[in-house]
Amino acid sequence: MKGNKEKDITQKTLERYNDVFADIINVLLFDGRRVVTEDSLTEAMPGSVLKMDGRIRTQYRDIAKYWHNSKIKLSMFGLENQTKPEKRMPLRVFGYDGAEYVRQARKENSKEAIYPVITLVLYFGYNGRWSQPKSLFELLEIDKEIKPYVNDFKMNLFEIAYLDREKIDMFKSDFWILADYLYQMRVNREYAAGDRLIEHVDELLLLMTAMTSDYRFEETINELKGKEQVTMCEVLDRVEARGIEKGIEKGRQEGIKEGTINVLISLVNDGILSVSDAAKRANMSEESFRDICKHKPKQINP
Repeated sequence: MKGNKEKDITQKTLERYNDVFADIINVLLFDGRRVVTEDSLTEAMPGSVLKMDGRIRTQYRDIAKYWHNSKIKLSMFGLENQTKPEKRMPLRVFGYDGAEYVRQARKENSKEAIYPVITLVLYFGYNGRWSQPKSLFELLEIDKEIKPYVNDFKMNLFEIAYLDREKIDMFKSDFWILADYLYQMRVNREYAAGDRLIEHVDELLLLMTAMTSDYRFEETINELKGKEQVTMCEVLDRVEARGIEKGIEKGRQEGIKEGTINVLISLVNDGILSVSDAAKRANMSEESFRDICKHKPKQINP
């Protein structure tokens, strides 16, 4: 199982591809118009150095790229991924943007064109909306006497699962698959895979693992090596196959024969036993029992 640091890196891998990064910017900022092209993006250093309390500290963005017109920088775009709302997120984003403006203000950069810094916070939760402050004014307790002199700062927050269906379908890269998954899970509480081809298979499956904590996505990567065309339908088939294999193996390890499991499934289908009772008699979890049932001719209702 991955630690938090490794999981954080996994979430960024797919978006580092210029086709995915440009797609995200074009859909969220320009309604799908191809304003930012892949070849107009270059990598930006995600880290910035700060001196705090006499110590040197480094803060890191998730992903940052410069947008160029020929040799002139038009903007810096940053992406920050969030799977859970974070109260102090406005402070973090303000710090990232401020550090880049401080870099531009340095004497050695005085001959460079000054460009804006735009950070997009991508919220991947689908069980509830963003519930934390989105601006400094929402976060800070400000005395009314000094409020006129305090500058506000608002995050560019995008709740991917809550985008309109039309907006989601504007995505052309692999990011559509992730957005489609989040949308379906919010609306239907289940996911029906599409037949769109995956361009960056490894990176997408690693991201799906990070999003769902279902490590079967990651475990299918080696099985798909060398295949020129892969869809989420095929991925899910393999993920479900792994689920039933693990369920049956667990049953065998606990002394339950496959024939016994089939009898229990029949009793559930006939309404004689509940899924919970059948799982208990099989000495396995409800999740493992359901995984086995998925691949039987007659499926039970969850």
